Amino acid sequence: MKRPSYCPKGKEIVDVVVDPFLGQHLRDHQREGIKFLYECVMGMGDFNGQGAVLADEMGLGKTLQTIALIWTLLKQNPIHGSEGVIKKALIVCPVTLIVNWKNEFRKWLGNERIGVLVADNDKKIRLTDFTHGKSYSVMVIGYEKLRSVQDELKKGVGIDIVIADEGHRLKTAQNKSAQAIRSLNTSMRIILSGTPIQNDLSEFFEMADFVNPGLLGKYNTFKKEFEGPIMRSRQPGASDSDVEKGTTRGEELASLTKMFILRRTAEVIAKYLPPKTEYVLFCNPTQAQVEVYHHVLASPIFGKMLGSSESSLQLITLLKKVCNAPSLLVKHDEEATPNSTASQLLEIIPPDLLQKSAVKASSKFRVLNQLVQYLSKHTSEKIVLVSNYTATLDIIGQQLASLSLPFLRLDGSTPSAKRQGLVDTFNKTPASKNFAFLLSAKSGGSGLNLIGASRLVLFDVDWNPAVDLQAMARIHRDGQESPVKIYRFLMAGGMDEKIFQRQVTKLGLADSVVDGKKNEASFSPEELRDLFRLEVNPGCQTHDLLACECKGVGADLIPPASIPEVEEVLGSEDEDSDDDILFPINPALVPVLATKANVAAIEKRIADSEREKRLKKAKGKMQALMQYRHIDTSIFRGDTEDVFGYELEGVKDIKKVIDDNALVDILMGNGCKINYVFAKKG
Repeated sequence: MKRPSYCPKGKEIVDVVVDPFLGQHLRDHQREGIKFLYECVMGMGDFNGQGAVLADEMGLGKTLQTIALIWTLLKQNPIHGSEGVIKKALIVCPVTLIVNWKNEFRKWLGNERIGVLVADNDKKIRLTDFTHGKSYSVMVIGYEKLRSVQDELKKGVGIDIVIADEGHRLKTAQNKSAQAIRSLNTSMRIILSGTPIQNDLSEFFEMADFVNPGLLGKYNTFKKEFEGPIMRSRQPGASDSDVEKGTTRGEELASLTKMFILRRTAEVIAKYLPPKTEYVLFCNPTQAQVEVYHHVLASPIFGKMLGSSESSLQLITLLKKVCNAPSLLVKHDEEATPNSTASQLLEIIPPDLLQKSAVKASSKFRVLNQLVQYLSKHTSEKIVLVSNYTATLDIIGQQLASLSLPFLRLDGSTPSAKRQGLVDTFNKTPASKNFAFLLSAKSGGSGLNLIGASRLVLFDVDWNPAVDLQAMARIHRDGQESPVKIYRFLMAGGMDEKIFQRQVTKLGLADSVVDGKKNEASFSPEELRDLFRLEVNPGCQTHDLLACECKGVGADLIPPASIPEVEEVLGSEDEDSDDDILFPINPALVPVLATKANVAAIEKRIADSEREKRLKKAKGKMQALMQYRHIDTSIFRGDTEDVFGYELEGVKDIKKVIDDNALVDILMGNGCKINYVFAKKG
């Protein structure tokens, strides 16, 4: 470790080294991470504070780096003859990760080297054993539990260092858990988060201010100096001066925060892991889904509900369920009272549409059905199936049971004490015993390792990209031995695809500030304003928005990584306030006779002009989705062989790009519902 520059009079500086017992297991990036954290908490950084954010992506070993740091601080001190730098360390985490932390300490240090007290809700403990005793040096506690015991933790020798796992949860100054940690009065604070920016720069400020209070000044000053200029520069109509100022302030913020924020992407461990391919599957809606969608959108009640933000959220949830399976709407009683507007809206949908089986009425369930049948018959691979809705997991479970495919399930109702056992069982048993693992997206926690599977399906998308990224990281982690395939299911043209587009814009901000990547805008507010529309046109709306000219043949576009802008989908603007876009009248135009032909010609000219603007704006810009190869699957629905029975070269080439026999089998099957595929290897 770096030596301190100051030595007390009469004392001697000695080297501090990571215990070889742990050091033998560390990779290069983990050694760098421990050094970085050590220098920050020891006050050796080029900033005024003792806090740090370890923002490594999932799977890079944040837990191991933290354990090595704690063990080093407990046992060593750069001042010769002194006791360890710290005596007590507190780890605060979501309750679902408590057992994982306990197991990790045991895995790396054993039970005999260090005492770890676990404070969960399932058993009673004596806090004095930690605060006053010497048996326990580390306590692991949930965020909610911490609030009730914060005063007791101040007693005894006190807390020397606090580690907040999944620390992006401390995203507001009013957060009670953040206030509880602040009350412990320890200046050594570390946040662990694979997703340090989830929504906006104000939350990022709160996290930075939590670890190093006052370093970024007051929030009002931060908003004026950084947040305001950066966000203005990302607006589609931003002036050159706004763009220049925003870019400059963004670089200043990245330079300032990188002194105490360390971010590494999964690329640093790529050489240790098998290859991974991500697929975004755009599934054309079934006739049943289209009809349900149209019944909802055509109802007068729908227009009334748009007037309130709460009702709008209900509409979004309702349409997300339609994207999964119309039958999910039958279970609306849990969320809506009989006389609510949401219930009235559902009453106008013909019952027969809601009673159809998911495989018949849902394009995503059809694709899933084909995928699991292929894997179970032709491979020995296992699969993880993730959804945000337990009701969707219920239907998936019923479908697997009908195919006699065994599975395990973990959701919010699974007791914490049983979760790791389920994971271990799944990882150790063959597909014949446990073919699938059903996982609730928000119940898994970031420490969940499901490396027994080599395939993962993200059945639906979340507004928060971090939720999806964590879910997709479950199988591509240390210990994985097989090539990994990850599928994201979207109902094309519906709420699924609109949320996916929103995700791309939110990811852009994190990439820009934390990863230090250059960025350009991808989607304008006008392009996102169609949130509640259903697009049933041929092709792919997302591909059209990209203004990509690859023609869907899977070309390697090879642009540098890009960052799209951050925009609010449901902003303060009225949803009906786009009259000027629908009727873009320019008073400078020469009047023409309002004949049918002239009107059609003008409308075509306007449409062509708008498309040209989008194309011009898109050219030269580095968009995140351009890292994928874009495949129009209609090639599989035409003639795939020549007159002599040989496969056409174009079909061969696209099969190579897809590089997945299971997916190719689905695409070549009768009645395939996938109209576009985005594929990315990593």
